Amino acid sequence: MTGSILILAGRRPGAVDPLAAAHRVGDKCLVPVAGRPMIAHVLESAAASGADRVIISTHHAALLADLDDPVVAALGERLVVVAAADNLADSVLAAAGEARFPLLITTADNCLLTPETIAEIDAEARRLDVEAGVGLARREDVLAVHPEGQRRFYEFSDVAVSNCNAYWIGHRGALKAAEAFRGGGQFVKKPVRVMQAFGLVNLLRFRFGLGPIHHIFGRISRKLKVGIAPLIVSNGATAIDVDNERSLRVTEALMARRGAVSPPPNCREIPEAPGAAGERRLAAAR
Repeated sequence: MTGSILILAGRRPGAVDPLAAAHRVGDKCLVPVAGRPMIAHVLESAAASGADRVIISTHHAALLADLDDPVVAALGERLVVVAAADNLADSVLAAAGEARFPLLITTADNCLLTPETIAEIDAEARRLDVEAGVGLARREDVLAVHPEGQRRFYEFSDVAVSNCNAYWIGHRGALKAAEAFRGGGQFVKKPVRVMQAFGLVNLLRFRFGLGPIHHIFGRISRKLKVGIAPLIVSNGATAIDVDNERSLRVTEALMARRGAVSPPPNCREIPEAPGAAGERRLAAAR
């Protein structure tokens, strides 16, 4: 895609991420996933997407030195690091000053985001001719990839989806949609704090699926005064991010399946389930 990709790699003030602590690294984005810091996988996909600029928003001043991954050199001058603010909304707004639009926003733990999905999100946003969009995956596509990959779904009257931590902003004026980030990470993860942005009725409709998905997003667009739409991706793995040891193992198993890495020692292949139409799945051994 042309434009920029922003990778959010900040942390909550005063908080110690359990995954970072367990792996004895200074920041969650440095937790090893399939032998590389998790953010390196996101950077690699961003580099391969053709984005003009890749921006990292972080509180970790020595991130690039601690990262020590070849992808940093591969990105060269395309890579920009900016200081994160105390909340995601202000971090997005600060980093956007370095961006060329359109801007794709994602997170450092979105290790399974691929260049193909980045292109798909960009193409869908342009096809719908919207100002902003939220990357979502259908429940059936997520569960087909891995039955334990994601456990949170938003159920609308016409479709159940999971958030992919991928947000498309078409132009600088559409940054008003960044208010959805204020006070939390995932879209509508902390309802009380984003109520002012969406409005109570719209928030309830989104949270409890009271209507078709495009209808709900239309109401949210009118509230935010930004044309925002759901951008449905075909790869259900995009909804699986690395939040804990379980999702880390799932992510490594899926990387092994697609040949990105050698299978980790704690993964085994699950035989085909009856009626699964030949679907093969990898899961972490318990």
